[in-house]
Amino acid sequence: MTEFVHLEVTDGVGTIRLDRPPMNALNEQVQEEIRGAAAEAGGRDDVRAVVLWGGDKVFAAGADIKEMADMSYTDMVKRSGALQSSFSAVARIPKPVVAAVTGYALGGGCELALCADIRIAADNAKLGQPEMLLGIIPGAGGTQRLARLVGPAKAKELIFTGRFVGADEALSIGLVDKVVPAEGVYHAAVAWASVFAHGPAYALRAAKEAIDRGLETDLETGLEIERQQFAALFATEDRTEGMRSFVEDGPGKATFEGR
Repeated sequence: MTEFVHLEVTDGVGTIRLDRPPMNALNEQVQEEIRGAAAEAGGRDDVRAVVLWGGDKVFAAGADIKEMADMSYTDMVKRSGALQSSFSAVARIPKPVVAAVTGYALGGGCELALCADIRIAADNAKLGQPEMLLGIIPGAGGTQRLARLVGPAKAKELIFTGRFVGADEALSIGLVDKVVPAEGVYHAAVAWASVFAHGPAYALRAAKEAIDRGLETDLETGLEIERQQFAALFATEDRTEGMRSFVEDGPGKATFEGR
């Protein structure tokens, strides 16, 4: 049993729920529970898409600074790899993942949201990477994922200043993908995820891996990743059913089994 992070599954959608009041501070235990929930969500056949959710009030206000304050250089050398990999476990869930962001998503909270495929934010959300105000830099992927998402110049401005951005600005720079009233964030995220609950699971997995891995390399290598993923899907039952249904019934009517 986990204490602060729980995976709840309904109708093909798994919700990874952070529950460490009052601010969902991401201490070492929470980080490791996130890793475990991500692995479980990735491995369960009844989970076809994932929502990251911190609750109605706050997504996650960042790392547990009280825990970090007493750590030495050697302590952080030992811990930093596990910190990064616990968040990367979310980014590598081989299924569509949406972050439902309410309230604060700061520091590690923003970095966790960056691990999702898309972000739906409440109109009262505040996002940012304020580590510079503590004399450090983001250490759980912020310098890398933020720059890839919003571009290096905007990422530098946000990280250098440590300032918070509201939902509207976050939408305008591409940090979030949709803004909705605060009371509707989780519903909107579940609605997005539910679209994929009966989708072609292996094709979705292939698309995500091709995009993510392709962004890490040059164009020619990315094209080869795409080619291999594309060809491999011809071994799946969903590809057979999808093409049969298209020919016989027209587009968008196939029933996929995730095989």
